[in-house]
Order: sequence, then C-alpha cells, then structure tokens
Amino acid sequence: MMNKDCIETAYAFLHQKRNVYIHSSLEWQKDDIEYAIATYVDSMNGELYEAISGGQADFLRDHRRFREDITQAVERLEEVMEQREQSGACTGSAKPRQESTKTQMLEVSEVRGCESSSETPNIKDA
Repeated sequence: MMNKDCIETAYAFLHQKRNVYIHSSLEWQKDDIEYAIATYVDSMNGELYEAISGGQADFLRDHRRFREDITQAVERLEEVMEQREQSGACTGSAKPRQESTKTQMLEVSEVRGCESSSETPNIKDA
C-alpha cells in the first residue's frame, strides 16, 4: 500500500539525488547516484514504482535514460502527492522537517518502511 510517508520519503530521496545529479560535472558522482537510485528502486514499494514508471521497463535503471527518468520520477511523485492531497487521501504521520538543507540529505538506509524487501543497503556519498 502506498501511504503518505512512503510517497514523501521517495520524493525527498529522489528529489535530492536528482538535484545533485543534474548539477554534477563528476562522472563518478553521477555513477554513484545512479547506483543508489537503482538499489533503492529494487526495494521500492511496487505500487509506487508502477505509478511513477508508467510501466516503462528499466525505469531509473537505464544509464542512457537516467537523467530523463529521474526528472520524470520526481515530477510524477509531485503529481501523486498533489492528487492524494486533493482527494483527501493524505493520511500518515509525516511531519515536515525543520532542518537545514545539509541535514535533509537522505541515505538509502533512512528510506525503510517503503520497501518490499527486508534488506536495504546503506549507500553513502551518492
């Protein structure tokens, strides 16, 4: 089931990684981000992944399309959040963070609760 926390966590993680990715000139950093996102997607809530991928095979896993995919994923998550808000389906216990931009950066290990598998690797520096 897609709950508010799951959607907002995925949005925060993907949004932050997208912003770093599109402004980075370091190929190793972009590769690390692609790896972190692909690993996250492997354990992502299936219903949420289907909603943002639109059924596209290898969404967020194809190096050649990654920049476009990550941008579309963030846009689609924004749409999902907006639709849920308008429909009154926003339930959950998420509280807005009042932290600086540096402390809002997430690690894959913080994304627990929205995955389908029990193992989520701890990927840092991506």
